[in-house]
Amino acid sequence: MRGIVSAPKAGIRAVRNAFSSQDMFSAFPIFGFMIVLRPPHAWPETGRKIFLAGSIEMDLAEPWQDAIAVALEDTDWVLLNPRRIDWDSSLRQSKDEPAFREQVEWELRGLEAAEVIVCYFDPKTKSPITLLELGLHARSGKLIVCCPDGFWRQGNVEIVCERYGVQMTDDLPGLVAALRQRMR
Repeated sequence: MRGIVSAPKAGIRAVRNAFSSQDMFSAFPIFGFMIVLRPPHAWPETGRKIFLAGSIEMDLAEPWQDAIAVALEDTDWVLLNPRRIDWDSSLRQSKDEPAFREQVEWELRGLEAAEVIVCYFDPKTKSPITLLELGLHARSGKLIVCCPDGFWRQGNVEIVCERYGVQMTDDLPGLVAALRQRMR
């Protein structure tokens, strides 16, 4: 597979120190045996995958995806992280915009390919795409949702999760614990 670097048991800090460019790190990060992939990179057909759906709003959302990667660096799962470090927020939100379309289609394929989908709702954001992803996959049996106090539509998220039997946590440590349990 093109674009995957192996660094067994190196850990996130060693990998970050090994790469001088943040662009390089965003395209090819490896933590332990875990692979973290960002768009537009393809993922292997085999292997267990987690899609990191959740708040991305640049300059508002915390980099929660990095916290998940660090917490799970000892696993052999593939993390699909849609957060692009180089995202151009001036792109037209149109199906006719090639870069925008590539991003959305990568995310849709990733959501379908994943065995587990994490939805994280950062209270500092609105996260309309994450709400959409929750609705699309609430019945799938794949979701684990983290919705901390203060998210503007927390009640809606709680009711949807309750109705469709989606596991919910209210903080990142709880999300990591739920993920580790599901990964067994």
